[in-house]
Amino acid sequence: MWPARILVVGGGTAGWLAAMMLGDAARRAGRPCAVTVIESSKIGTIGVGEGTTAVFRQMLKHFDLDEMEFLAATGATIKFGIRHKDWRRKGHSYDGPIDDPHQVAGLGATNALDLYAVSQGESVGQPHLFQHLLNKSRSPFARIGERLVPVGPYHHAYHFDQALAGKWLRSKARAIDIIDDQVASVNINSETGNIISLTLESGQVVEADLFIDCTGFRRRLITEMGAKWQHYGSVLPVNRAMPFWLDIPEGEEIAPCTLAWAQGSGWMWKIPTQERYGCGYVYSDAHLTPDQAKDEIEASLGHPIHVRNDIKIDAGRLDRQWIGNCIALGLSSSFLEPLEATSIHGTVVQLMLLSTLLDNPNDRSCSAFNVACSRQVDNFRDFIRLHYVSERRDTPFWRDVADATPDDLKHRLTRWAAKVPGPEDFAPFPMNLPHVGHHLHVPVLDGLGLLSPASAKAALAANPKLRANARRMSHALTTEYRQAAGRALGHREFLTSLQTETVP
Repeated sequence: MWPARILVVGGGTAGWLAAMMLGDAARRAGRPCAVTVIESSKIGTIGVGEGTTAVFRQMLKHFDLDEMEFLAATGATIKFGIRHKDWRRKGHSYDGPIDDPHQVAGLGATNALDLYAVSQGESVGQPHLFQHLLNKSRSPFARIGERLVPVGPYHHAYHFDQALAGKWLRSKARAIDIIDDQVASVNINSETGNIISLTLESGQVVEADLFIDCTGFRRRLITEMGAKWQHYGSVLPVNRAMPFWLDIPEGEEIAPCTLAWAQGSGWMWKIPTQERYGCGYVYSDAHLTPDQAKDEIEASLGHPIHVRNDIKIDAGRLDRQWIGNCIALGLSSSFLEPLEATSIHGTVVQLMLLSTLLDNPNDRSCSAFNVACSRQVDNFRDFIRLHYVSERRDTPFWRDVADATPDDLKHRLTRWAAKVPGPEDFAPFPMNLPHVGHHLHVPVLDGLGLLSPASAKAALAANPKLRANARRMSHALTTEYRQAAGRALGHREFLTSLQTETVP
């Protein structure tokens, strides 16, 4: 049955999402449940930018939290997707808009719009509203009279400073107790293997029925339960991250996208908040020393940077996230390079799944959760690795990456060269929760030149009616969304209006 006492250890975005979502699920299910968060004010964060997927906005809507207040309070910006620069080859860029126009095209569960674009040698982004908003650096809202109204039906995502987002979520939490302290010891029942209580540094002992480990890389609770780390180092080619900040020049438009800029031995992220850019170089220390990495980024940017940290990336996941009465979430459970905003997305989706399993518990709940979470992170890993299938051979890093392409990825690329991926090519996630399917893979495959126009033409030729409808809808949506982007407010103009405007 639903636990009567839930103890979340660690605040931040993951911790407060866990407290809010589990507490809300218990209330909706009519289950009495006391939620407590242990969060230490002594532990700081780096705070150099975080990107989300659209599920974060859906979460805000679910809790009836004001989006405009969130943007204003956290200095957040809008994200329509990711701009990939120099990945296929130097001088080439492609975008990955996160909206899915198939949802409104009336073409059923197909990839018809993608097929048509590929068959014509056009970018698959053309019928995407977010592509046109991104091209013009616009917001998702237009002004009609004194009001701001959405220009389209899709959920956008955000960029923000994760420390500020965590504080804001904390301020919105209802009926949650907070303890400012750190864990000194984990007290485990030797017979059951479950956690009985935690002893804090202050000497306080806190008991609970379910313990949520959101302690980040410390993994303070779950390692005591016997969880083991599954390393991804043999698949993913980068293993260090060098974060830094950049100022936004006064008056400069703020691009509503994450920039992922491929470098000589990895890639650089650039995430805009309203005040500055959170940046970092994610690189391979088999090819560069930290000093060389700093020199390379400064050469690319044309000016010095102030490095905030140099983080070792041990990419991977736990073999089990749920052991006994302890569940690890966020960075406690997995860690991947931040190429596709998988961290917060994964946490929100896992909490959605967990809420359902706790409401209808059975002997298989723990196993089902672990299997689903392992699959989720493995799929994230494989999607990230796809980005490194490049024409580049200009540095030792890119030559080594090409030589190390995993066999299973080679097999998928062979299949996708003969068939543009569609929804039938990706197994649905449990409960049909959002996951990395064809709508995210196709823009990357298209941008890297890995799809075949001839194969797409053949697929449409076999279904003339679908081809005609796809052509009609592609042209109609491209025209409609280009016009919508023309009406939308500029991104920076919208952000500066947050204090005075109201949005439905």
